[in-house]
Order: sequence, then structure tokens, then C-alpha cells
Amino acid sequence: MIVKQTTLTVTENTRLADGIYRLQLAGDTSAITAPGQFVNLKLSGFFLRRPISVCDWENGELTLIYKVLGHGTEAMTGMAPGTELDVLTGLGNGYDVSRSGEHPLLVGGGVGIPPLYGLAKRLTAQGKRVTAVLGFNRESEIFLAEEFRALGVEVIIATADGSAGLKGLVTDGMAAVSDYTYLYTCGPEPMLKAVYSACKTSGQFSFEERMGCGFGACMGCSCKTKYGNKRICKDGPVLEKEEIVW
Repeated sequence: MIVKQTTLTVTENTRLADGIYRLQLAGDTSAITAPGQFVNLKLSGFFLRRPISVCDWENGELTLIYKVLGHGTEAMTGMAPGTELDVLTGLGNGYDVSRSGEHPLLVGGGVGIPPLYGLAKRLTAQGKRVTAVLGFNRESEIFLAEEFRALGVEVIIATADGSAGLKGLVTDGMAAVSDYTYLYTCGPEPMLKAVYSACKTSGQFSFEERMGCGFGACMGCSCKTKYGNKRICKDGPVLEKEEIVW
């Protein structure tokens, strides 16, 4: 992991769905090398940086998708084009695309979905047959589904209230896919635990934890694995299925 501090400029900040926004930034993205990594944004008036997963990056453009959950992300909705941000880039280990096989299955819930888009983009570019199961609470919260389809990804939508796609959880969507070769997933821990139990192959799980520094110094996001303690921000956020301890 090569961490780089840089200044990025807001080019777009658009509402996508209920409480969900897409933030486009321009500048040096050279430290981002793998889907599933994250950046840490310094926000004016707030002490701690905000870690946000990378949705996509290309040609000096960085795409982040965030959910309004507190004062920090609420303040982000007011950032206009031209705003300059102090950003730590290249954080986290990211997904290993070499493990995918020919038919990888991507499973995401809510704001765990954005890093899977960048992953899907790179897998489809390699000619892989990608299926994505995307879980939401209700139809009004759906985002990125059409963008996944535009890549050639087979998309299965699951909503908790049944207002779109399958009624149920992402595990119900997984049950509709029988022949996948590998699994990649990101989302809240209860979802990841359910996906772990339902998964028929090996896979990589991206965890979300509260972070202080974001680059391994404060030890605030340590978790137990079968191979000892690991820091989600530096040794993760992606862990192999076989090393996870619930």
C-alpha cells in the first residue's frame, strides 16, 4: 500500500437516490491501484477524516459514492464544483482480480455496492462473465444498477420490502446463481456474515469499520483473523474468506 496525500477538485456532486450522492473529483489518482481501496477526505470543520470507498478511477478522475449518515457526510452534500479537498489516496489492499475465475459473483448491500462497480469494470474488461447481486431496503434507494448493466453485468436486485426485484435479502439473490466460480462482497457486517454462510466458493470480503487514522497507525480498527490480528484500514479492508473469524 502506497499512501499519497494530494489535492483533488470537485467536478460533480449529484444526488443519485434517497440519501445517496455521487462525488466526482479530478486530480492525481496514481496511488489507487486496485478496486476495493478507499480514500480519506479531510473536511473543513471536522477533526477526523472521512473514509470513502473508491467506486471508480480513470484518467485523473475519481468517483466516490457516499451515503448521508451524519454531520460529516451531510456537509459533503454542499460541496460545489471547484471545491478543493485534501485527500489521502491509495488506502487499503483492494480486491485481487486474478482469483475470479470465469464467472465471478459480486454481492453488495447499500453503500457496499460502489467498490464492486470498479471491480466489475475491470473483470468485464478481462472478458469475465460477471453476475452482481445488489441489495437495497426499497426501490427508492436503488443506484448504480443501470451502470452495472451497461458494463455487460447480469444484475439481480433484491429489496427488503419487495418494491423492486426479488423480495428478500442478497442471500436470496445468491440462491438464483448456481455456477459462479468465486465471490467478491462488500457491505455491513450482518450481511457479510450471511453471505459467508451462503457462499459456495472461496471469496474476498470487504469490511467496513470505524477508522481513526485510516493508514494503520492508531490500531483503532483491528480485528481478529485466523492468522492473528489485522488492521482493517491497512491489512484490509478485504479479507480472504478462509481467514475470517466471526
